[in-house]
Amino acid sequence: MAATDPIFRALADPSRRELLDRLDARGGQTLRGLGEGLGMSRQAVSEHLAVLESALLVTVVRRGREKLHYLDPVPIQEVADRWTDRYGRHRPAAPSRLEQSREGTVMGKPEFVYAIYIQTTAEHLYQALTDPESIKIYMGGYGPESTWEVGAPVRWKMDPDGEFEEVGQRVLEAEPGRRLSYTWHTLQPMHRQMFDFASDEEWEKAVRERSKVTFDIEPADEPELGIRLTVTHDGFDSPDSRMLEGVSDGWIAILSSLKTLLEGGRFLDEPA
Repeated sequence: MAATDPIFRALADPSRRELLDRLDARGGQTLRGLGEGLGMSRQAVSEHLAVLESALLVTVVRRGREKLHYLDPVPIQEVADRWTDRYGRHRPAAPSRLEQSREGTVMGKPEFVYAIYIQTTAEHLYQALTDPESIKIYMGGYGPESTWEVGAPVRWKMDPDGEFEEVGQRVLEAEPGRRLSYTWHTLQPMHRQMFDFASDEEWEKAVRERSKVTFDIEPADEPELGIRLTVTHDGFDSPDSRMLEGVSDGWIAILSSLKTLLEGGRFLDEPA
């Protein structure tokens, strides 16, 4: 079976497309909220969402007793790129929906939520999130350094050729093989020109924002998918946050590199 078959099957049903449209408009919705006004039973909505989740088009994040649903536009974009590359290469290029609005990942809430499936163990995945040599590889020389104990500082390297700096970050949660969470650094002076702030007032407001990132590690519902890593970066002041804009693109690239590292052969601490 082709890898794209579940995606095409999921998109073939108009009710499932309607659910994706609703998540595109506002992510982080519950089953009950998604079903309002659709004229479908709760069971039918649940079954449609299960198909979308199986096709990796919807990410589910548990918050207490609630299950929140988010659209993952990346598989759709990958399919579109594949077919556009094959049959539409002579047509003028137009910005993709994903490029037009990165809020396809944020979905109306000031947070970034992204799930990725990796063929590895929970222990190796957690190690890769905390091991300095691994971080150096998949973050391209940037990234954090810490003892990874709750309350410990998280120092950050902003320049691959620079030193680790204390920028006010702290470890919030650390459960090996299960969860890691830490506060994020504020915008740094280098970001002012990068994001082209219009005024001193806008910049001063932006640098007060303090977000956090959380990595949840769990076995995938389907064992052949491996381990599911869900990254939730939240705490932003508004959906227009410049930091949110930056990390949304950044995390997707970083997680892709992490997957390549962990699935690419011998793990760093294993003997040759």
